[in-house]
Amino acid sequence: MKIKYIVFLIGIIVLGSCSDFLEEKPLSELDSNQFFSEPDQAYSAVNSLYRTGAPSMTDGGVYSGTPMMLGGYMSGYFVNEYAGQELHVSNSQELTLNGDNIGGYLQDRWRELYLGISRANNAIKYIPETPGLSDSERSQLLAEAKFFRAFAYYFLVRWFGPVPLTTEPYESLENLYLERSPVADIYTLIEQDLTDALNGGLPTVSMVDNGKRVTAGAVATLLADVYLTMSGNPLNADRYSDAASLAQDIINGTYGSYDLVQHDELSPGVVDLENSAYNKIRKSDASAVEHIYIKEYDPEIGTSVYPRYSYPVALASEVLYDITNGGYLPSDGFMDLYDPATDLRIQEKQYFHSTFQDSGQTFATAPYVWHDDTAIFETANSGKDFAVYGYADVLLIAAEAITRSSGVTPDAINYLAQVRARAYWESDIATVEADLSGLGTEAFVQEVWKERHRELVFEFKTWFDIVRTGQFPVADSPGSISFVNAVGHTTERGKQIEEKHMLLPLPGPELQRNPSLGTDNNGY
Repeated sequence: MKIKYIVFLIGIIVLGSCSDFLEEKPLSELDSNQFFSEPDQAYSAVNSLYRTGAPSMTDGGVYSGTPMMLGGYMSGYFVNEYAGQELHVSNSQELTLNGDNIGGYLQDRWRELYLGISRANNAIKYIPETPGLSDSERSQLLAEAKFFRAFAYYFLVRWFGPVPLTTEPYESLENLYLERSPVADIYTLIEQDLTDALNGGLPTVSMVDNGKRVTAGAVATLLADVYLTMSGNPLNADRYSDAASLAQDIINGTYGSYDLVQHDELSPGVVDLENSAYNKIRKSDASAVEHIYIKEYDPEIGTSVYPRYSYPVALASEVLYDITNGGYLPSDGFMDLYDPATDLRIQEKQYFHSTFQDSGQTFATAPYVWHDDTAIFETANSGKDFAVYGYADVLLIAAEAITRSSGVTPDAINYLAQVRARAYWESDIATVEADLSGLGTEAFVQEVWKERHRELVFEFKTWFDIVRTGQFPVADSPGSISFVNAVGHTTERGKQIEEKHMLLPLPGPELQRNPSLGTDNNGY
């Protein structure tokens, strides 16, 4: 059953002039004196978290793109055709962004994430005393709330570094102007929340088989990703063994049964391209096997904008939508990260497309994975779910983390080979494993990075991986990738990446509202 998200009309605590307060303070929030008096209200409080905070980072407009695309724009590897009118896009692409010229856009993201945190804080505080809940219901709802609080802080700390840390609802005038907490402290809370959630008795099935609610597998995957990120820049905390252990638990079925979707074949060894794994996933609402954490869309609740990004503006007249926008068009340099001869993902109508099927008209290469046949040609209304974390990500986390903590083991080789063998559809997994065997630690890890950039492009991991590793992928020739230092690298748009770009600037309006934040990030 689809989750029904309840819109709250909530009493506001009157604290004085709103302009004097931190944006973290929710402007429409739960009144604990009137709420949490029965189980339905506890469920409503948690259900709201599926649409606010971190989940809203995958939402966007046809012109603006989505917040998750911002790093891709900064890399110079992706463009938005409406960059001229969307200043957050143009300034990110040109690396001219600061807290003033895109301050309003960043302020919206800051507000959305802290709104999710505030709602989670309310739920975490008051669900334990809500009458009528069974112990299992209470544990489930608390686990979900902690998952979403951790996820919101995970976005904040990766984007802005030190940020205000709060775990209490706003119920008084005290502690409104919070100082920024160290990055290590924020990760401590994230880890604790996700560990609590993992021990909260959530189901060990996929979200698709759990009414689209968060499961133990989603929590474990996020925590494994957190451990991998903590091991890199800027924290460099060496949590690789924790990431490896948790990712292997997911692979071994501790938190549910997951696997890679496989290609259909026309005959032994001959892939049915229309029903390749990538097209099978594209055609479905969500994969119960491969998708671990999804953002749910439904035409009756909230529609997906992603099909609009599957065609550039010039093709709008060919589809049912009134406006399409190449909101995340890959550059030639990014496309060169794939081997055009051996990699199925770069073949026409797999990951990407550039030819209109009916007329043969060509256009700028656009994402095909977001092409929704029904929405594009029949309804202009898509309810297709969005994959935030998939099983391929878990395999690649495990491969990298195992290698960093234990060396290039047979398991690490097999996990990377599973992803690569599916992409290199004319090779078998034994051949791929043989090619990877014998590599040293650094060489093998770089092979993992290559597949992360190729495989996870539509989960928007490119920039986060560049920041985490400090390394920028550059194609020497199609399919051949070298890594160079990210800081000092000149992007395909001719812009040099500076140290300050490893974080986003703080929103200018927030710096004005909260004097305790101090100065801006990293020299902006």
